[in-house]
Amino acid sequence: MNYHVVSEPSMVREVLRRVEDFLPTNALTAVVPLSPAARRILARERFALPPILASATGTQHRSVRSLVAGFFTPATVAAIGPRVRELTRERARAVAAALVDGPVDLADAIAKHIPPLIMVDLIGVDCPDLDLFKRWSRDSLELFWGWPDEERQLVLAHSAAEFYGWLRGTVLASRGSTSLFGVLDAAGLSTAEICSLGYFLAIAGQETTSQLMATTMHRALADRALWAVAGEDEAAAGSIVRGVLAAESSVHTWRRATAHPTVLDGVDLPAGAEILLELSGHHPSDARPTDYALAFGHGLHRCLGAKLAELETRLVLHETARALPGVVPAGPDPAWLRLLSFQAPLTVHVAAGADA
Repeated sequence: MNYHVVSEPSMVREVLRRVEDFLPTNALTAVVPLSPAARRILARERFALPPILASATGTQHRSVRSLVAGFFTPATVAAIGPRVRELTRERARAVAAALVDGPVDLADAIAKHIPPLIMVDLIGVDCPDLDLFKRWSRDSLELFWGWPDEERQLVLAHSAAEFYGWLRGTVLASRGSTSLFGVLDAAGLSTAEICSLGYFLAIAGQETTSQLMATTMHRALADRALWAVAGEDEAAAGSIVRGVLAAESSVHTWRRATAHPTVLDGVDLPAGAEILLELSGHHPSDARPTDYALAFGHGLHRCLGAKLAELETRLVLHETARALPGVVPAGPDPAWLRLLSFQAPLTVHVAAGADA
C-alpha cells in the first residue's frame, strides 16, 4: 500500500479537523487484504464490521459517540483511580515475591492484567479468561494492522472468529441491561453494529493501554533516576507517561482517505488517496505541554478513553516503581511489536537489584 505520510503535528491536526475532506473509512481496513480462505473462516461466524464509530461519520456517529462517552466521563475515570491502585499494588506484591526466584516480566505480570479489568468494569460486562482475551486482542491487531501471509491469516482469522463469537453472545446477553451494549441496543443499534463497535473498543480499551504501560516502564527502567522519581512523585510519573505518548505512543499512526481531490500543505491529492498520520515522534523540543495528546487523535474522532489510558498508565508506573524501587532491567533488549499503527516492547524483564 502506498501512503501519503503526514508527520508534522500541525498537518496531522489539519487532516483530522477536515472531516469532509479526509474520511475514516479505511481506519479499520486490513492492511493486507484477507485471503478467500480467511474470509470464509470469518463468514462462518457471521463476522461483520459495519462502520459505527472509528470508521464512521455523520449524525449516527455523533449520537453513538455520545452514548459511549457517557461511560468514560471525567468523573467516572477519576473514580476508577483507587481500583487501579489496588490492582497494581496486588500485582506488584506478587512480582516482589517472584523476584526471589529470578527475573520477572512486568509486561506480563502487571501491564497485561489491569486494563482489561478496568475496561469491563466501566462498560459493565464480564471479562473472559484473561489469557484468551489477550490472545484474541493481539491476534486481531496483527490481522488488521500487520502483514500476515496467507498461512498466518488462517490462524488469526480463527482467533478473530472466536473473539467475535464471544462478543456476539455477550451483546445478546446484555439486552435490557445498563451495560454499554445494553444501552446501545436500547438506542436501536443492530447486533452487528454493536459487535462492530465492541470488537475494536475491546481492543482499544485495554490492549493499547497495556502496550503503553509496557513502553513506559521499559523507558523509565532504563534510567535508575527516572524510575526512582516515578515511584516518589506521582506527578513526575505523569510527566514520564506524557513523554512516551509524545515520542513513541503505542498507537503511533492512524489512517485516513481523501473523499475527493484536495490539497494538503501544498500537495495535490486525488480522491481515494490513502493517508498515514504519524501521531507521535515528531513534536519539536519546545512542544506545547498538551502536544502529547495528539497520540489520542484530534477533533471529532479523538479517543474517548484518552484520560482513562493516561490515568491508568500514570498510576501503574507510580505504584509499581514505588513498590519495586530496586529492580533493574534483566536480559537483552526486548523484541518489539511493530505493526502499522501499534508498537510496544513484548517483554519488560526485571531482576532484583543489589538494593532491592
